Parts: sequence; C-alpha cells; structure tokens
Amino acid sequence: MSFLWAIIAGLIIGLLAKLVLPGRQPIPLWLTIVLGVVGALVGNALASAFGVRDTGGIDWIRHIFQIGVAAVLVACVTPLWTRRHA
Repeated sequence: MSFLWAIIAGLIIGLLAKLVLPGRQPIPLWLTIVLGVVGALVGNALASAFGVRDTGGIDWIRHIFQIGVAAVLVACVTPLWTRRHA
C-alpha cells in the first residue's frame, strides 16, 4: 500500500513542481511521477538534515523542500527529454 501512496505523492509533487515552473514542460506523466517521487525522497532527506522533517501540524517546510527539489529535477530533465524526442 505504501507503494501506491508513493505514486500518488509523486504525482501530486511532480504536478506542483511543473506548476511553479514558468512555461510548458512537455514531459510525459510517468516521468513527472518519477521526478515527483525522487523529489519527495530527496526533500525528506533535506528536511531531516535541517531538522524540520517532523513538526507540529502540517510539515510545510518539508513539502516546500520536496516541491523545490522536484522543480529543479523537472527543469533539468525537460530540455534533455525534448532534445531526445524532437
């Protein structure tokens, strides 16, 4: 069941990452999910390193880290994807 939640979280984080970036990112949905999952994992590690992974209430800082990392990944992968599939 946690695998399913990882895919759902990856989808949400990946789509939010694409939303914060300017312009259009013509990458497929599966790649958005993969980058969202990787962004979530790296964002969790960064939040743990900064000591803000588990806070009272909603962990906004952790989510910002996750979306930020996913946005950087989307920004780096999109030109590679479009160049390869042009």
